[in-house]
Amino acid sequence: MQVELSTISRDRLARLASRAIGAFAVVCIALATALPASAATLERIRETGRIKLGYFADAPPFSSRSEGGTPEGYAIALCQQIAEQAKTQLALPGMTVEWVPVTLDSRLREVQQGGIDLLCAPTSVTLTRRQEVSFSIPIFAAGNRVVVRADAPVVLRQALAEAPSMRPVWRGQPAAKVLEGTSFAVVSGTTTEKWLEGRRAAFQVDASIVPVPDYRTGLQQLYDRKVNVFVGDRALVLGAMDDSARRDLVVLDRLLTAEPGALALARGDEDFRLLVDSALSQLYGSSGFPELYKTWFGEFDENTRSFFLWNTPAQ
Repeated sequence: MQVELSTISRDRLARLASRAIGAFAVVCIALATALPASAATLERIRETGRIKLGYFADAPPFSSRSEGGTPEGYAIALCQQIAEQAKTQLALPGMTVEWVPVTLDSRLREVQQGGIDLLCAPTSVTLTRRQEVSFSIPIFAAGNRVVVRADAPVVLRQALAEAPSMRPVWRGQPAAKVLEGTSFAVVSGTTTEKWLEGRRAAFQVDASIVPVPDYRTGLQQLYDRKVNVFVGDRALVLGAMDDSARRDLVVLDRLLTAEPGALALARGDEDFRLLVDSALSQLYGSSGFPELYKTWFGEFDENTRSFFLWNTPAQ
């Protein structure tokens, strides 16, 4: 009788253990599928032998698809250096680079879901976006700027120019009279729209704000003389300009807001972020970086030099 009870007990224990092991395996699988986009980028690159880099196919000078079908641009050049750093650090000389086209709407979602390992486009760093993704050290001095037509009235350009008065433009002042009735196009739903609405209310200037769906539409409306001014992020403005826009439109030097642009990557992956920042820091400190920058943006002046100096961590 004792032997039978022992046998039954052993069988029952075996079944319970089997169930526990099965449940544990399910939990492990669930955790494994929940983490790949946010915790193990380097491990994934090592296992697959490839790195996935997201880019905009039509956003020069930051990124675009060349006639031969390969990506090119300032952000592309930076990401190529990061890929080389990954090859060296992971000892993967045969690592392949997969360039993945993304859209303005999908770019951060692709990072979150692991569709891409790194977004090779300057994205303004905000607290809201930091709830979704992490960011590298800055790669570009982005921020809101004003765009006008090359033949815009001198008084309008002066009212929006590089060196405005230190005092606000209040109703009744000369600059305010120039801006009365001026139409400002801005992409709807952006931080720029909120900022512009706030400035209009604070300074009591009776200018009209015209929401547009995207940067290309805003610039086209300015080009077609449907609005007088377009306001937007400098990085995205430059990316949305075609050859005719660069010839007939002018981005004024005055920086309305300072919003440095950085590369986006998955949250919580400090090892990959360190690799990205290390590669960028080494590139910024190299003798060839000013020439690389000038290839896409022109003069590498002292303001630009200071920006990268202040945003490069010490070794």
